[in-house]
Amino acid sequence: MNAVLILSIAVGGAVGAVGRHVVSTQVTHWLGHGFPYGTLVVNILGSFLLGVLAETLAQTWSPPPELRDAIRVGFLGAFTTFSTFSLDLYTLVIERQEVAAGTAYVVASVVLGVLALVLGLAAARLVLP
Repeated sequence: MNAVLILSIAVGGAVGAVGRHVVSTQVTHWLGHGFPYGTLVVNILGSFLLGVLAETLAQTWSPPPELRDAIRVGFLGAFTTFSTFSLDLYTLVIERQEVAAGTAYVVASVVLGVLALVLGLAAARLVLP
C-alpha cells in the first residue's frame, strides 16, 4: 500500500469518528439515553451516504483512489459503527432485560439501514445527469 492512500484513509477516519461523536451526542441529547438513538441515526445516515457515494461513483465521479477511500473506508467506516451497535444491543437485552427494545433496535437498524442505502442510491440517480 502507498503511504498517501493510508494517510488519506486515516484523515477520513478521523473526520468520520468526530462526526459520529457529534451526531450521536446531539441525537442522544435530543431524544434521551433510554434507547440507542444516536448509534441508530449515525448508522442509518452512514448507509444513506454510502448509497449516494456508490451511485455517484458508478455514474459520474471518478476521484483518485486516495479521495475515494478517504471517504468510503475512512470517513464512512469511522462514522458508522457495528461495535457500538453490538454494545448497545447487549446493554438493552442482557443488562436491562429489555428484549422487545433490543429486538426493535436490531430490526430498525437493519431495515432502516438498507432502506437508507436504497434511498441514497435513488437520490443520487435523481440528481446525477
